[in-house]
Amino acid sequence: MDIGEKIKRLRTEKQLTQEELANRCELSKGFISQLENNLTSPSIATLIDILEILGTNLREFFADEVNEKIAFKKDDMFEVEDFDLGYTFKWLVPNSQKNDMEPVIININPGGRYKEEKPHEGEEFGYVIKGTICLYMGNKKLKVRKGESFYYKPKENHYLTNEGKTPAEVLWVSCPPSF
Repeated sequence: MDIGEKIKRLRTEKQLTQEELANRCELSKGFISQLENNLTSPSIATLIDILEILGTNLREFFADEVNEKIAFKKDDMFEVEDFDLGYTFKWLVPNSQKNDMEPVIININPGGRYKEEKPHEGEEFGYVIKGTICLYMGNKKLKVRKGESFYYKPKENHYLTNEGKTPAEVLWVSCPPSF
């Protein structure tokens, strides 16, 4: 681990100059410069002080950085099919339930529907890629066509149907994850 580089990155993220960080830690600007260039090493007490000013701690600072995956291929995606209800459901981001939002693609056959969900926290967004769907929210029924979208807070039971004669495809995003 490049301690100096990591301290420099944290300092610049906080928009602090070397002098500002040094003043807050009661150190010299020269010491911070040497530290960031790996020309000196801080004592544990000094490192704790620096990290506190930078909004972190020893455990977080030395935790192994995980290279978070950003782009996903078809092989990364997971799909399930419900023959009884007539839909397929594809998770676009593996393990997205650990994230703040969960994007999926749902394909609904003519006469099919997605299962009814109970009210829950968060917000949901959908964009109809092809076909037409009906969004049921409580006692309301809303028709959403290709190129149109929906956005709501799921405070009532809700589900999608395809009452048309052609397949429908919807990009659906739930925040927080609920699928």
